[in-house]
Amino acid sequence: MTETATDVLVLGSGSAGLVAALTAAAQGLRVTVLEKTGRIGGTTAMSGAGTWIPANHHAAAAGIPDSEAEALAYIRAAAPEGWAAEEDTLWQAFVQAAPEMLRFVEGATPLRFALTPEPDPLRGLPGHKAGGRMLSPLPLSRWRAGRFAWRIRTSTIPELFTYHEAVETDLYHHPYRTAASLWPRLLWRILTNTRGKGTALVVGLLRGCLDRGVQVLLDARAVALTQDADGAVVGAEVERGGARETWSARAGVVIATGGFEWDESLRAEHFPGPVDWLGSPSGNAGDGQRMAAAAGAALERMDQATLTPSVPTRYEGRLMARPVPFHTEPNALLVNRHGQRFVNELTFNIGEAIDARDPGTGQPLHLPAWVISDAAMLDRLPPVRWAARAAPGWLRQAPDIATLARLIEVPEAVLVASVARFNAAAEAGADTDFGRPARPDPAAAGDKRRRAGIAALVRPPFLALPFNRAILATKGGARTNENGEVLRPDGSVIAGLFAAGVAMANPIGTRGVGTGTTIGPNMAWGYIVGRRLARRNRG
Repeated sequence: MTETATDVLVLGSGSAGLVAALTAAAQGLRVTVLEKTGRIGGTTAMSGAGTWIPANHHAAAAGIPDSEAEALAYIRAAAPEGWAAEEDTLWQAFVQAAPEMLRFVEGATPLRFALTPEPDPLRGLPGHKAGGRMLSPLPLSRWRAGRFAWRIRTSTIPELFTYHEAVETDLYHHPYRTAASLWPRLLWRILTNTRGKGTALVVGLLRGCLDRGVQVLLDARAVALTQDADGAVVGAEVERGGARETWSARAGVVIATGGFEWDESLRAEHFPGPVDWLGSPSGNAGDGQRMAAAAGAALERMDQATLTPSVPTRYEGRLMARPVPFHTEPNALLVNRHGQRFVNELTFNIGEAIDARDPGTGQPLHLPAWVISDAAMLDRLPPVRWAARAAPGWLRQAPDIATLARLIEVPEAVLVASVARFNAAAEAGADTDFGRPARPDPAAAGDKRRRAGIAALVRPPFLALPFNRAILATKGGARTNENGEVLRPDGSVIAGLFAAGVAMANPIGTRGVGTGTTIGPNMAWGYIVGRRLARRNRG
C-alpha cells in the first residue's frame, strides 16, 4: 500500500473544499484536494452560484448599509423554532467570517463578484435588507484552470449565461430572444471558453489553489479515515487508479464531500415519500457522512436539503433536475395529494412547504403534490416544453379539470373546486385564501424569472406537473463547532477532523434566508476551517 504525506487533506472539490484548501495554502500549509469523480467542482459547479454574503464590501461601496448584527438578527428571526440553541454560535461565526472570506477570495483568485438586484426574501423580519447581500461571480475563461480546463463539471443549466443575466433578463420565458439580444457577449464567451455561474466560481477558486501549490487529484476516493490511539484523525485511506493508498495529514482532514442524496437507502430514511429529481453529481452518495460516523462523529440535520423547483433534463445519460421556477407562473396553482391548494405559490421557501412532515410519523403531509396549469404555460415557458420532451409522461394533459383529476388520482370534485376558487381569486384580484399577490410586486421587480400575479386557468388542454422534492443537495452530516471541528455525540472534538459545506450538519438548513444561502455559507465555512487548520498547525 502506497503511503503519502501532506499537511491538509481536503476531501471534495466544491466551493467549501476549495476555499478551505485555498485558505490553508495561503498560510503556508501543504494541501491536497482529493476529488472522487473525474470532474472538479461538485454541486457548486452545477449551481447558479448565487452567493449570500451579508455586510460585504460590494454593498458598502454601493452605499448600502449593513452590519453583522443586522445579519445575525435576520438569521435568528428566520430560523426554525428551537434551532438557535444549537446553531447560534455557528451563525455568529458565519456572519463574522463571510465578509472577510469574500475579500480574501477576491484578493487570492481571479474571481470578481457583483451584486444582484435581489432583496432578502423574508421581508418584515428584523435585519431584512432590500438589497446588497446577494452576489454572483463575473464570468471567467475555463482556460484559467490550466490543465483542468476541460475537467470542470458541467451543469444542467446553461453556464454560458451569468447568474446576473438569468435574473435581470427574461431568459426563462424568452430564451431565444434573450440570447439574440446578448449575442455579441455570448459569442465572445464561446470563442474564449468563458462561462458564468458555478463554472466561473470553480475556475476562479481552482486557479487560486493551483497558484498556491495545492495538489488536486481526480478519481481519488477516500474510503476510510485513519485514527491514532487517542482517536484523532491523522489521514485517510484512498482508492486511486485501482490501488489503495494511505495518506497522512499532519494538520487535519476536511470532509467536503457534498450530500448523500444519491444513496437510495439514506435518502429513503431521511426523505421518505416521492423525490422527483436530483440535481447534483452522482458521486454525492454520503461517503463523508459515513466516514465521519465511523470515526465517532455525531450526525445531525440529516432531514435538511436544498429543495429547488425543477424540471427534468438529460444529463450524463440520465434524467436530472434543471432548476426552473415553473410553479410561480400566473396561471399555476399547487395542490396536494387530496387535490387541495395548500400554499401561496410565491412562498420563498416553497421546498420547505412541500417537505412538511407529520410530526408523529415523519411522513410527508402533502406529497405527491402537483402544479396545475393550462395550455398558456406551454406558450410562456419553453423549459417546460423541453422537459416534456426529455421525460415523456412527466407532463399530464386533459381536456378538462375533472379528467385531469382522474389522470393524477386526486378527488375529482376537490380539484375542480380548487381550480374554480383559484380562478375566482384571479377574477377578483385578491387571493383571500393564501395571500398570493394578484398583481406584480414592485419589491421583486428586479428578478425577471418569476411572473407575478394570478391568471385564471381557462385554456385547454389543462396540465398537471409533478411537484415533489427536487434535491440539489442534502444538508446533513457531521455536527461541528464554530471552528468547523467535528464533534462526537458528547460534544467533544475529534482532533484533526473538520467538515464544511453540505457535508456538515448545516446551520442553515432547508429554510433559506436568501437565494444564495447554500453557496455563501459553504464558502464561509471553508474559510473558517482553513483558518483553524493554520492555527492548529502553528500550535
